[in-house]
Parts: sequence; structure tokens; C-alpha cells
Amino acid sequence: MKKLLFSTLFLLSLVSFAEDEVIELPPLDPAYMGIHGMVLVTQGSSIYASHLPLYKKPHNVQLLYKLDNNDLAVLQTVRDGQFITIKPKPFNLQRLMRGERMIIQADLYAGHFERGGMLVYENISLSFDKQLYVRNFDDIKPSSTKQEYDVVSLRENYKIYIHRIQQAPSFDHILGIDLEASCLGRFTTSSPVPKEIELQYKFLNCGTIKPLYFETEDFKLVKVQ
Repeated sequence: MKKLLFSTLFLLSLVSFAEDEVIELPPLDPAYMGIHGMVLVTQGSSIYASHLPLYKKPHNVQLLYKLDNNDLAVLQTVRDGQFITIKPKPFNLQRLMRGERMIIQADLYAGHFERGGMLVYENISLSFDKQLYVRNFDDIKPSSTKQEYDVVSLRENYKIYIHRIQQAPSFDHILGIDLEASCLGRFTTSSPVPKEIELQYKFLNCGTIKPLYFETEDFKLVKVQ
């Protein structure tokens, strides 16, 4: 009986130690510190933030996060706006790449905050609650007409398709699909940077399509003089 009691106490002490153990993450890479612009989109009453990537650090990351939002005015602004972006205060993007929950202060714009967008809300608090997708450009492929999309499932039938950006020239493309049939995540287009209407046509038989974001300017091939 004493041996059994001792063994039980020993096991409980090990469980308690494991629960109290803190996993230390490596230090943040300071190269990812910066102003990380994002586009906001909605599905139902939820808001999602997608990082506006570029080819070089600190922005060489595709990232999608679900926000924890209780502000009805912000939800209505994002839902009713055609294109809503945020300009956050500087922070280290690696925190979101790790999947951390964090509150970020940001200015909200109707339109692109760097391309003549109109400031709607200044210095609001946005709670980044759950990482849904992350991809850095370590494995980025050469520009091609062969396009690939990654899929994020939000609920049983609704999914977000995210284009895997290639080397320049390429494009960033995000769309929501209320699936009623299987959908191809790989296909060939007429050029490495097709028109948005051509891309939507590729998903025509998938179900109800909701275009969320399309960008080509930041992924053009830069000519060397």
C-alpha cells in the first residue's frame, strides 16, 4: 500500500512539473520589425486580416489571421467597404508567424493606406486571435503559368483559397468559396499574371465565389537599367 501511494505521489509530481514547464522560444528576428500593412475581409460576422506581402524582409510572408472583434462599427465598415486596409504601429511580424495572440494598434483606411486611401479610424485596437495560414518565401518557385492555391477551411462548406505567390512577375489572390463541389487548387493560366476575371472563371464551378483581394503591382518584374 505504501509503495502504491509513493508511486502515485511521484507520478502526480511529474505531471505538475510538466504543467509548470515553460517552453522558451528562440529570440525574435529583429529583421521582421516594421509596419506590416494588411487587408481586412469578412465572412459572416468574423473579420480576417491578410498580411500584404512583398518579396523582401520584413514582409516576405503570406499570413492570414482571424480577429476577435466586438466593435460593430468596425465590422460594418469592413463588411460594407470594397477594400479596407490597416496600417499598424511597428511590430515584429514573427510574433504572428509563430501564431501568437496579440493586440495591435492600427489606423484603418478605406482603400490602400499607401495609395491614396482615406483614414476612417485612427489608432484602434485589433485583437489577433487565431493564425489560419502562414507561408514564407523560402520555397518560392519561378514565375510560371502553373498556379497553385492553398486552402483554409473556415466551416464545413466555406473555404478561403490563397494563391502561392511565385517569383516576379506574379500576383497575390485571395477568394472565398461556398463550396458545393470539389474545386481544383492547381491549374494553368494564359500568362504568369492573368486577369482576375480569368482566375474567377477557373473557380466558376466550385460554388458561390466571393473575391477578397487581388494585387499585381507589388509583384511585377523589376527591370534592371
